[in-house]
Amino acid sequence: MNTATKTATSTEATSLTPFGVPLGRRVLDAGPVLALVLMVVVFSVISGRFLTVPNAGSIANQASILLVLAVGSTFVILLGGIDLSIEGVMATSSLVTVLLAHNDRNGLDLGYFAVLVGAAVGAMFGLVNGLLHTRMRIPSFMVTLGTGAIGIGIATVLFGGQPPRLLDDGLRAWGTERVAGFPRLLLIAVLVLALGYLIQRLTRIGRYILVIGGDEQIAKLSGVSVPRYKVYAFVLSGTASGLAGAMASTQLGVGDVQVGSGQMFATITAVVVGGTALTGGRGGVLQTLIGVLLISVLANGLILVGVNPSIQRSVQGVVIVLAIAATAWTQRHRLRVIK
Repeated sequence: MNTATKTATSTEATSLTPFGVPLGRRVLDAGPVLALVLMVVVFSVISGRFLTVPNAGSIANQASILLVLAVGSTFVILLGGIDLSIEGVMATSSLVTVLLAHNDRNGLDLGYFAVLVGAAVGAMFGLVNGLLHTRMRIPSFMVTLGTGAIGIGIATVLFGGQPPRLLDDGLRAWGTERVAGFPRLLLIAVLVLALGYLIQRLTRIGRYILVIGGDEQIAKLSGVSVPRYKVYAFVLSGTASGLAGAMASTQLGVGDVQVGSGQMFATITAVVVGGTALTGGRGGVLQTLIGVLLISVLANGLILVGVNPSIQRSVQGVVIVLAIAATAWTQRHRLRVIK
């Protein structure tokens, strides 16, 4: 086992060991789970409709696409980077998926293969993001902000002034039908979560991303090809965004430039609130699951108790600021910036 792998294993073990970890750190680590439990209790008391199967299905429906996006973004944030191209990638993937499936714009009908192409489009965006970031040494937020705008531009051209309708009944069923009260898209989200967890825990990609996020210089000295694994992280994030765009199209039944509107903010919020540090090197996809549930339960509960939807974004902003402040307090001795 080389030094980088040992470092990754040590880092993971430290985060999981209940002894030798400061009490404040342990409280913060458990904070998201405790907050989720408290939130469920409060909304259950305030609204009798909260703890019902139909409402659980609504929360799952809202969380499915967000979970796919957040799992992908987790790998980039673990590096200490950030992916702001989510909305642009989703827009392009949405249009590409619908235009390749059975639609009212052209005679193409690639069926489920159209979804794979949509995800591949996202992977290509991720590859471009990773290469520009590593080869040209441009900060990730600048690169991904630019490619996100490019994605919106490409989607606008494909849009052509009118949203193409998805006519494939099989694909539409995935976005609209439910099984035992839960959306079929939840199955895809759970599979993505499981795959993300396996990548993080059982592959070099996951372990080295954690090492690079913890200390990039140590990773380099250990012989890790830092640029390569950074590219892998962006490809994972892009692929997840592409798949999410295709999933959203099956829900809406159209290809839409605005399909990812607001998702970038919600995704970053979910990852950070779950416990993955923006400075990198700490967190993971299971923490992201908790963050996604927090955001989804919060949004659902606020609607049930009659809070104006326009206020929800402000509430999310407060939540992410508090989460970042809590994370930064435990790591205040480290001077780090988003790379």
